[in-house]
Amino acid sequence: MMLGIPGNEDQENPEEIIRLGAKDVRDLSWKNLMDAYTCTECGRCTVECPANQTGKKLSPRKIMMDTRDRLEEVAEFMAKNGTGAEDGKFLLGDYISKEEIFACTTCNACIEACPVLIDPVSIILQLRRYMCMEESNAPAAWNAMFSNIETSFSPWKFPPAERFKWAEEVKSESNGK
Repeated sequence: MMLGIPGNEDQENPEEIIRLGAKDVRDLSWKNLMDAYTCTECGRCTVECPANQTGKKLSPRKIMMDTRDRLEEVAEFMAKNGTGAEDGKFLLGDYISKEEIFACTTCNACIEACPVLIDPVSIILQLRRYMCMEESNAPAAWNAMFSNIETSFSPWKFPPAERFKWAEEVKSESNGK
């Protein structure tokens, strides 16, 4: 039985831990992995990426290539050492940096530009989710936003009772003119 989680007594693998997000290719969905192999490496995604255009380190094409390279490395390692063996490397950190995943604006320009509709944003979000939920390693500005959501139920520090105060001010200004 897993401690602290009621109702898990009937699970087949009680020692299996649920991971929030993805740290390595084994944590990604089959769709994410198939996208990595489907990528034609044309680079249109990176050309259209606003983060890349402003000089940030993010390259959606590199995200897909790194995912594919890591998947092939894991497959080779598993073939030599068995399916349960770990090589000590991870997609997050060894292939894709924290700087890259936090540079993404999630605008989906990369997906729109892709001729085969590959979705690097999904992989980026899974890696981000792991960083935030499992490692508590988010940018400081995000931590403030998370705290505000927890206390005020919105990303801003306004209490719920004052949430629409600005709209009333705009309405009274427009009625006065």
